[in-house]
Amino acid sequence: MTEKKFKLMTRKKETSAVALKPKVRFIAKPKEQTREFPFSDNDFSTLADLIQSRTGIVMKDHKKNMVYGRLVRRLRALNIGSFSDYLHFLAGNRGEGEIGNLVNAITTNLTRFFREEHHFEHLSEVGLPDAIKAIKQGKQDRLRLWSAGCSSGEEAYSMAMVLDQMLNMRSVPEINTKILATDLDSNMLEKGRLGDYDQVIREQVPQKYSIYIQPSSLNANKCHISNHLRDYIAFKQLNLLSEWPMKGPFDAIFCRNVMIYFDHKTKVELTNKLVDLLRPGGWLYLGHSENLLDVDKRLDLYGRTIYRRIT
Repeated sequence: MTEKKFKLMTRKKETSAVALKPKVRFIAKPKEQTREFPFSDNDFSTLADLIQSRTGIVMKDHKKNMVYGRLVRRLRALNIGSFSDYLHFLAGNRGEGEIGNLVNAITTNLTRFFREEHHFEHLSEVGLPDAIKAIKQGKQDRLRLWSAGCSSGEEAYSMAMVLDQMLNMRSVPEINTKILATDLDSNMLEKGRLGDYDQVIREQVPQKYSIYIQPSSLNANKCHISNHLRDYIAFKQLNLLSEWPMKGPFDAIFCRNVMIYFDHKTKVELTNKLVDLLRPGGWLYLGHSENLLDVDKRLDLYGRTIYRRIT
């Protein structure tokens, strides 16, 4: 074989080998989607600190998109072009007036009538009978319930339905009875005061309480909570981390799915304040994912997320 022929065959093999090698494809990484309003990590961190200082709600890094989604309407309404400018607005002369809108936008308001129904069953079967018995025995002269974090009123109205039916069933003489319903979100409180809801609530309310739901005279797609029931409830705006004007004591407090947003230190402080306002023997109801184990020695666990003040 001649040298020329050998080189030619070698070149063909090299060419074939190259042809067999898989082609390397370079896929361009898509650029991050451009936001309507610039929102830097520093902007988020500053907002998160502000939200925690005003509400106690902890906004971790993975909440950045949620915060953006909740606040873009405020930037549009104010004709502000970036979150950095929004922060400057909050720090300015008109900023304090905007804080309420910020809090309303951030606050989670997931609620429904008779959510976690076992709490209302316990209130009906144990909590309220305990209080009524104490009143009949002259140990106390009034009955007080508190819906702390009442959102748009569904929880407070559920408590009122249970209370009214209990008083009627037991033929209890007229007693001094009130339900305090508090929330940070002023928009939700106004909805609660009005007592107007979508027809879907008929599916949430047990049949025995349906007598308290009336057709709306203004909107066929809405229904209205009985005025008689609404008379039990006082809706008030309250930041749970600020000073509390009420003195108690309360026979039962519903503070459900509120403390999951707080750090441990805030949970302990809030729990101590709640227990301070409970009567000895009074009941504290928490959300399904919350617990107070070893937080306050004055509480004893009784069933699922139900605690009793023992001292």
